[in-house]
Amino acid sequence: MSEPVAATVSSTRNQREKTVPVVTVESFYDSHAEKLQMKLEGPRVGFHRKIREPTINRPGLALSGFYTYFAEKRVQVLGAAEHSYLKSLSKRTRIQRIRDLCACKIPCLVMSRGFHLAPELLAVTEAAKIAVFRTPMITMKFINAATIALEVDFSPTVTEFGSMVDILGIGVLIRGASGIGKSETALGLIERGYSLVADDVTRITSLEGRELMATAPDLTRNHMEVRGIGIINVASVFGIGSIRIEKRLDLVVTLEEWENVEEIERVGIERESYEILGLKVPHVTIPVRPGRDIARLIEVAAMDQKLKGLGQNSAVDFNTKLLNLMEPRSTNGPA
Repeated sequence: MSEPVAATVSSTRNQREKTVPVVTVESFYDSHAEKLQMKLEGPRVGFHRKIREPTINRPGLALSGFYTYFAEKRVQVLGAAEHSYLKSLSKRTRIQRIRDLCACKIPCLVMSRGFHLAPELLAVTEAAKIAVFRTPMITMKFINAATIALEVDFSPTVTEFGSMVDILGIGVLIRGASGIGKSETALGLIERGYSLVADDVTRITSLEGRELMATAPDLTRNHMEVRGIGIINVASVFGIGSIRIEKRLDLVVTLEEWENVEEIERVGIERESYEILGLKVPHVTIPVRPGRDIARLIEVAAMDQKLKGLGQNSAVDFNTKLLNLMEPRSTNGPA
C-alpha cells in the first residue's frame, strides 16, 4: 500500500463570501458592557462611530500635544496617569486638550479605575458626539480584556450551508446537496445523545488564524427544520443537553449520492482536508444510499478522528502490519 496522501477540498461550493464584521461603538458596548463593567458616562451620542482597529490606545502623548503616529482608529482609554495629567492642567488648557483629542474623530473614550470625566470635559465630548464610558477595572486589565473581545469581533467569518453537531467533543460539520438528509442525520445523532450546534446554516469564525469556531445564526439557534414535520425547538423536544451555543470545528463530513462518488475510500490511507478561511480541517466523504445508517457512520468517523488526535491512526496501523506481513521471510530462519 502507498504512503498516506493528503488532498485538499476547496470550500467554495455551498459557502458564502468571507466577511469581516463592522464593529461600531454601539455593538461593542452592547456585546461587552457587562463583561468589561462599562457604564455610559453622559448622553448616548456617537454610538454610530466605527472602531477600525481591534486594540486599545492610551492617548497620553496626544494629551500633551504630540499627535504624530496617533492611533485615532482605536478605542481610547484614560487611566490614572492621563487623569492625573489632566488635573494638573489649568481648566482652559484641559478643555482645549480634550477638544483637540475629539477633533481626531476617535471612536469613544473609556475612563478606567472608576474615574469620572469632569463636567466641562464631558460637555466637550458631547458637542463632538463622542461617547464616554466608565469602568471600575484597572487600566491594564481593561485593555487586555477589551483587546481579546475586539479580536473576536474583528475575526473573519464565513457561512457554510450544513449542520454542525458535537460528537464526543469533536465538532462535526455535515455538508451535502439540498435534500440529501443533513438535518435528518443530525436528528439521528441528537437522538443518540449528542448536541446540535447549528442546523442547515452554520457561521464559522477564524480565531487568530489558529482554529475555527462554529455557531448558529441568532434566528435559527436551537431550531431544526425536519421535512414533513416542520420547524422544531430542539431544546424543548430533547432537553437542554441536546444543544450547544458554539463548538470548535474538528471534522467536515460531505454526504454524496452513491452514484456520484467516483472512487469510494475503502482503507482510509488517503487523507483529505477541507479549507475554510485559510485553515485546513480533516474531511471525509460518505456515500449515501438507501439502507445505510449515515448517523452511525458519522459517529464512527468522529470517534476515529478523536483517536487520530490522540496519535492512533487505524488505517496507518493496518498498513504497517500488512507491509510487515508481506516482507519475505529470512532464508536463515528455521525450516
